[in-house]
Amino acid sequence: MRIFLLFSVFLAGSAALLSQQSVPPASGTQAIYAAQANSCQKKFDYIRQNGNQATPDQKPTVITENELNAWLTSGNAQLPQGVKKLQLKGDTGVIDATAYVDFDEVTAGRNSSNPLLSLFRGTHEVQARAHASGSGGAGQVHIDSVSLDGVGVPRVALEYFVDKYITAKHPEIGLDSTFKLNYRIDTATIGPRQLTVTQK
Repeated sequence: MRIFLLFSVFLAGSAALLSQQSVPPASGTQAIYAAQANSCQKKFDYIRQNGNQATPDQKPTVITENELNAWLTSGNAQLPQGVKKLQLKGDTGVIDATAYVDFDEVTAGRNSSNPLLSLFRGTHEVQARAHASGSGGAGQVHIDSVSLDGVGVPRVALEYFVDKYITAKHPEIGLDSTFKLNYRIDTATIGPRQLTVTQK
């Protein structure tokens, strides 16, 4: 379930996943979303450019939940294989994520006979909650819970799945992850409906 990679992207403001595509608006509502996505893109670009300075500007960059979600649906985000329609909600220190995940794509057809993994087949609506923070140039993410189609996934099954299909490919990613923040990001603070990033 490579949705966990997106928690890292959310914290780090990682411009490494950004492209320069743009989607022309077809309606007033779409124009609003396009403006929000463009604003998010500009902030990601600024974080990258500021991080390349010898002495980055330490003024905080605030990315709103609406900007981030508009960007995630704009075609600019390169979501991990199998993850569709990702949307995030932020509260103090907490991220709630909802996405449709095609587990057959995630596992590349490498199904296991282990009954603990029988849940992770086909396409499901996945909801995940994580505590996340960034300080001292490092990000921390702890996955609290995951549900499929509204049904909670037992922790032991989740751990087994992550170890077999995620951590095996990405040793730095797990249910508890600590990682270096890119672009000289010093802090990344999740608040109600926004992410605040400082650099130094």
